[in-house]
Amino acid sequence: MSKTQPRRVKQDRLEKQQRREAERLRELKRKRTTNIIVISAIALVVVIIGAFIWFANRPTGGSTSTSSQTSSSSSSGPYAPLNGISCDSQEQLAYHIHAHLSIYIDGKAVSVPQAIGIASDQSCIYWLHTHDTTGVIHIESPTQKNYTLGDFTQIWSQRFSNLQYPYQLDKGAGWQAYVDGKPYNGDFHNIVLKAHTLVTLAYNSPNVKPDTTYAWQQGE
Repeated sequence: MSKTQPRRVKQDRLEKQQRREAERLRELKRKRTTNIIVISAIALVVVIIGAFIWFANRPTGGSTSTSSQTSSSSSSGPYAPLNGISCDSQEQLAYHIHAHLSIYIDGKAVSVPQAIGIASDQSCIYWLHTHDTTGVIHIESPTQKNYTLGDFTQIWSQRFSNLQYPYQLDKGAGWQAYVDGKPYNGDFHNIVLKAHTLVTLAYNSPNVKPDTTYAWQQGE
């Protein structure tokens, strides 16, 4: 055997080892690249899902405006919004008017209680509310719109029924309604409350004299 043959065998083994090592490195590199691609794809999916969730739940333009005007509102619980009317942490004065309500049942005057629309813990106040027993309804809203007597009576019955809510107000028959002293035909709940509107409701009270004037206080 020549001396060169063992050298060649040894060289062949070394070359095979080098080829195997190179192949192993290429395989590691390929796996590393694959892992990076997979991780990047997962991260991209997470970002897309997060963006979709944020977009779906972001406040709309209208609700953003309302929240900035109405401060914090009670969105649930005993003082949840009613007919789109919120109970806010402070009074809204962008649209501020007053109407007056007189109620007669069986020939007797029924007082409209104070604090209708005002949370018992003073945490919030509805856009329609009373401050005293004069019958003056305060309409204090972040935007100008028409509010009805039904809006007020629903706040009274559904949120503040403990304040001597007359069950007769839920009856359709037996009532005669007047607006500014004139008979109102139809469902009195639909009466629109405008500035200084005088509403007289008479149940089983045929001889009631409806209000035609009221001594509004300065600023009302």
